[in-house]
Amino acid sequence: MIESLTEHEAALRLAAFGGVFAAVALWEGLAPRRRARFARALRWPHNLALLAVDTFVVRLLAPGAAIAVALAGETRGWGLLNAVALPAWAEVLIAVVLLDLAIYFQHVVFHAVPALWRLHRVHHADPDFDVTTGTRFHPLEILLSLGIKCAAVTAIGAPAVAVLLFEVVLNATAMFNHANARLPAGVDRWLRWLVVTPDMHRVHHSALPLETNSNFGFNVPWWDRLFGTYRAQPVAGHAAMRIGVDGLQGADELRIGALLTQPFREASERGALERAPAAN
Repeated sequence: MIESLTEHEAALRLAAFGGVFAAVALWEGLAPRRRARFARALRWPHNLALLAVDTFVVRLLAPGAAIAVALAGETRGWGLLNAVALPAWAEVLIAVVLLDLAIYFQHVVFHAVPALWRLHRVHHADPDFDVTTGTRFHPLEILLSLGIKCAAVTAIGAPAVAVLLFEVVLNATAMFNHANARLPAGVDRWLRWLVVTPDMHRVHHSALPLETNSNFGFNVPWWDRLFGTYRAQPVAGHAAMRIGVDGLQGADELRIGALLTQPFREASERGALERAPAAN
């Protein structure tokens, strides 16, 4: 049963990834929000190569781990939701919301702890902000995140279907909210009450620490509003704001080799974000 669900998970996630990636890339081409500093041909092959490394590492070391943990929890009665009697739809909804809250706190911690920031800054060091930025994470961060996710699944008692749904939605929203694409101001203003929009998340990729330490949410904006980490707009405006990590802005830092070794190297310049920024 575990192997069957794992196979379905891989196929569903791949299909969702391909469809959302293509749609967001097309949207970026038709309505770009910012002028790119580097050509796609220089960035995209390396960002996507890092994604390929991540996928290979996870499939090699822990294929379907979160689904397997959820199935084991259902069988053995682990976690909150396995200790209470709720309709199946309610269990799925609560599990997805609580998993999203866990990812929010994980994100805050990865900014606050220096060793974890060095891993996470691979994501932030992208000097441009587009759909491939949403796939750009160091494999060690991916493995740590997977371990945290499995712990959250166990504590929550999340059903396997909720875990699969959460994974698909998280991947899709990560590409959506990293889009270098324009939404009408009125649409963005109302939509960001329901989901994290590109303009909202772009603030988080600012080179200014005060802005980097805001808007940690990936799926929904409620946690940032609830815990006081919400920032509506960048000080310099979206067109003029600096994206990335100071000291990691050169073309040499775009290459896959540099991305894999970056957490173990000092930045070439002492920038404002070289050390882990203090969490709000």
